Amino acid sequence: MVNEAFDNGSIATLQHALRGKARELGFATIGFAPAADDPVRSRRLHEWLDAGMHGDMGWMEAHAAVRQGPQSMWPEARSVIALGMSYAPEGDPLALEDAPEKARISVYAQGRDYHDVIKKALKALARWLVAEADNAGLGAVALKVFVDTAPVMEKPLGEAAGIGWQGKHTNLVSREYGSWLFLGAIYTTLEFAPDKAHADRCGSCRACQDACPTNAFPEPYRLDARRCISYLTIEHAGPIPHEFREAMGNRIYGCDDCLAVCPWNSFAEVAHRHKALAPREDLRAPDLAGFLALDDAGFRALFSGSPIKRIGRNRFVRNCLIAAGNSRAPELREDVARLTGDDDEVVAEAARWALNRL
Repeated sequence: MVNEAFDNGSIATLQHALRGKARELGFATIGFAPAADDPVRSRRLHEWLDAGMHGDMGWMEAHAAVRQGPQSMWPEARSVIALGMSYAPEGDPLALEDAPEKARISVYAQGRDYHDVIKKALKALARWLVAEADNAGLGAVALKVFVDTAPVMEKPLGEAAGIGWQGKHTNLVSREYGSWLFLGAIYTTLEFAPDKAHADRCGSCRACQDACPTNAFPEPYRLDARRCISYLTIEHAGPIPHEFREAMGNRIYGCDDCLAVCPWNSFAEVAHRHKALAPREDLRAPDLAGFLALDDAGFRALFSGSPIKRIGRNRFVRNCLIAAGNSRAPELREDVARLTGDDDEVVAEAARWALNRL
């Protein structure tokens, strides 16, 4: 814990320098919030979980007690440093909507695994902060860094820290960077001056709600993950429910629709994007046919260093088969037919469904 007698001028100077260092390391935005648990955020989380809207994501329920606030995880925490790194796309994320023979991959997954990029930058910032606090005579500083693999509610914390607000699609929206921000957080025993929480700027707009192909929003600011294409293609391991298959179209990994239509994206310039998050050329508009031929080794080789690798070959090919069935492209019949005998029954079932569609 920091000595309570620290000089306020020193910590204010450190906080100002920290903002500059964060931007030097590639973060587009940074804000500060108190680490105290928020009963409103906690109540909303438990209501969402109680409604079963987290689907198969049992880890969210299992760690709900520590997820409800920073001090529930770490009682010694005094401040949260919320950070955002831009991955703004160069073109229209919906451009492949009318190209059924192509595979649509969410913008965030077209480049390097953001976990690696952000974690590296967070650790560098943390090392700098500890050293600078020591130089300023602020005593021993403890901290913890998070991307999104820990039970941390980055989006409401980002709103509390003033870097954006949770839009009606439940993702964070920034006036400067739109909907294209990867979020990270640092919990620390330092007591920084908090920024003002960001006001909601959605107004009467409901573009994100209307754009959702599967009606995954039962109401504004509330997502039913069980109906969300991002959840279905990434988190859900079993067969894709039939009621959502046609609506998936050619989306094989994630879905950008609710983000892409947000009017605030008009301010999100590709110049803000971290250079390490540029998309791979081969994943901008890939052909479905090539993905249908992937075995496990080929999948791992192709997606080494990509966030797509985490779902494994079987789930990925399952998604591609749904897209193939929706394509109605007869040239895919042979590749699809071969997969009706796949060792994985979920893949084989998806292949039978796709073959029937073709």
